[in-house]
Amino acid sequence: MTTISRTPLHGLRVLDLSRVLAGPYVGRMLCDLGAEVVKVEPPEGDISRRWGKIVAGTSGYYLQQNAGKLGICVDLRKLGAPVLIKRLAAQADVLIENFRPGVMAQYGLSYAELSVDNPGLLMLSITGFGQTGVESRRPAYAAVLHAESGFVYRQAYTDETRPADPHISVADMNAALHGTVALLAALHLRQRTGLGQHLDISLQDAMLATDDYVHLALDGEPLPHGIVNDIWDVAFGHIVIAGDFRWVWRQLNERCGVDDPTPPGASLPSKIAARRRAAASYLASFPDRETLKAALDAADLPWGEVLPSAQAVRSPTLAARGSIVDVDDGHGGTRQVVQSPYRFSNAESGLRGRAPEQGEHNREVVGRWLKASAAEVESWEQAGVLLAPKPSSR
Repeated sequence: MTTISRTPLHGLRVLDLSRVLAGPYVGRMLCDLGAEVVKVEPPEGDISRRWGKIVAGTSGYYLQQNAGKLGICVDLRKLGAPVLIKRLAAQADVLIENFRPGVMAQYGLSYAELSVDNPGLLMLSITGFGQTGVESRRPAYAAVLHAESGFVYRQAYTDETRPADPHISVADMNAALHGTVALLAALHLRQRTGLGQHLDISLQDAMLATDDYVHLALDGEPLPHGIVNDIWDVAFGHIVIAGDFRWVWRQLNERCGVDDPTPPGASLPSKIAARRRAAASYLASFPDRETLKAALDAADLPWGEVLPSAQAVRSPTLAARGSIVDVDDGHGGTRQVVQSPYRFSNAESGLRGRAPEQGEHNREVVGRWLKASAAEVESWEQAGVLLAPKPSSR
């Protein structure tokens, strides 16, 4: 676990009203960097509490995105709840939300309203299509933007297969990472001006900004045919060799001694097919990983083994770097969580603890942030504004 006083964001207060992935991931990274992050959940809880393996009442998905945070449970529909959130926001440096545009304003929690009491507040809003525009209020999840950004089509076109959504929320993670960068930049600016601002991050913008092939569409160029990085069958499974096949073949031919089987006068398609067969036969001829590794390394070819996730997370490199850590599950055991990827030479970052139970830190947070008395906290609980922690299953 990290030594908090040596973390880059020590002393920063973050109010996280977001759900599922894009917003919670921003909060998790800020938490690992030293910020105090308070997760605000509705009575029904974040839906991701039900995704993945549940241990001691906490799902693996929820744990990964919310580890280290404090947790309070607020019913925004109750009279007085928006006032409580407004008071907490007045004590925060950052507020994160990923509701549809207009939802925060319905509760009197728009940036214009919150900044009256806290002009230094930075509010990060993550949506599918942005805060303004004709599509701003469309419901959007990662899959929608995978499809509408051209990502799914290009993958199907390149693989010559039917379109399919990837099994990873690329759009959410792109938006989260761009949102984190924007927040850090805005914090730096606030040091000079003392003023906060509203940051508008859309999944659509983030997908295009992180697409290294979008230049083809902008220039009116056709998509490339064929797979750039080929997957090859080998004795122990499959490997990928990074690079265009023309370059890969030249390395195999010149440095590994693979003979060119192309007959004189062969057409270009025939030449390519013959060389691919020769490459496939050569790669499949090695009896094990070590002998193939030696040959490919000698040829300076960048390659990787196609691994199932269960094997990938057991990488000796990950173990050496401490990339996966154990966290107390609150029930006498431990669970594994992926560490944030930041490594500093003169600071610390990393996992701060388990994910909070729903409403676990109600009294601690409002007591410390708002200096609220026990009687005031009790009045919020009796009014249903603050929901007391449910009986623990830990």
